[in-house]
Amino acid sequence: MEKVNTLFKVNEGGPLEVTGNFRVVNSGGKIIENKEPVYLCRCGGSSNKPYCDGSHNRNGFSI
Repeated sequence: MEKVNTLFKVNEGGPLEVTGNFRVVNSGGKIIENKEPVYLCRCGGSSNKPYCDGSHNRNGFSI
């Protein structure tokens, strides 16, 4: 079996991009996403948390 690394890429002024071998699990332990890439909100403004919905473009997030 081939080992696939997980990559976390911080996009400047935008979301955290996750690719590779990973699972996103909710607080109840259910797997809610297993596709790649996944873009996770860093600005706190997404209405679709933990996923990015582009709110960083509207709320001035710049880190």
